[in-house]
Amino acid sequence: MAQLVVRNLEDDVKERLQRRAKRHGRSTEEEIRTILRDAVKDEERAPPLGSRLRARFRTLGLEGEIVELRGQPARPAVFEE
Repeated sequence: MAQLVVRNLEDDVKERLQRRAKRHGRSTEEEIRTILRDAVKDEERAPPLGSRLRARFRTLGLEGEIVELRGQPARPAVFEE
């Protein structure tokens, strides 16, 4: 197993990690391992929806970028009459 040393960590960050570990019933070391595992797990997720849609409909002539709307409020659809 690898070891990792983190230098110059702010005292308040260390204290918050310790409190978080206590809330989860783990040691600080185990809490940090869990946080790191979760952080890199996101890299294995599927590509964003816009990219998947573009790839799926590429043969139909869908050109250009599909903008990612992550974090924006939902808006109702507007249809022309």
